[in-house]
Amino acid sequence: MLDLLKPHDPDVVTFAESVAGCEGVSGVNIVLVETDKEVQNVKLTIEGDSIPVDSVHETVEDLGGTVHSIDEVVCGDILVEESETPQD
Repeated sequence: MLDLLKPHDPDVVTFAESVAGCEGVSGVNIVLVETDKEVQNVKLTIEGDSIPVDSVHETVEDLGGTVHSIDEVVCGDILVEESETPQD
């Protein structure tokens, strides 16, 4: 799950389709979190068996976006759900 800043153009549909076109990516979900005058903050969730991180970063940058942070990574043969802790 990536936290991204992107320009208003290209729109989120084009952004999602471009990232989904990266080899190893089987699905993409993009959610608009915040819009301001010049950029949009979006949450980009990517699924696939072997996601090419460098290729995804390059695609995001080619579209004028910037990866703010990688907020979640799930790996392995089973899906491990986040657990609530006392800090939550």
